[in-house]
Amino acid sequence: MKTFIPRFGALLNRNRPQDERRKWSRLPLAIPVFVRSHDKNGKDLLEFATALNISATGALLAVRRSLPLSSQVLLEIPSVPLASTTDLPKSCRNLRAKTMWITHAETYQLVGLRFAQPLLNHNGPRTPARRKVLSSV
Repeated sequence: MKTFIPRFGALLNRNRPQDERRKWSRLPLAIPVFVRSHDKNGKDLLEFATALNISATGALLAVRRSLPLSSQVLLEIPSVPLASTTDLPKSCRNLRAKTMWITHAETYQLVGLRFAQPLLNHNGPRTPARRKVLSSV
């Protein structure tokens, strides 16, 4: 399957099995994020990046600096500060994640992340409850 990423002008060939293994749909949203991580020497790193798509369990990021595979990162989604008295639902701005795969390109890297905890409160996608069929005999 070929995926075109217009913002970065790259054509990415990704071979996927015909059977989709993902439990959650990915939303193709371009969301600016700050990525906090550590280099090999333990020095704190902060980078501005773009989440190209996001699901309940992970995200695809475009970053300029290479992140080590299996590294722990913290995604911070910038947002306008809201007064604590607002009646808006609680939202998540800081997400802990782990790098699962990396694809290197000329000026950026695509990084697949898995969140430490799913963004939703339940354990899987909602499926309609199955009702027991009663026999008329």
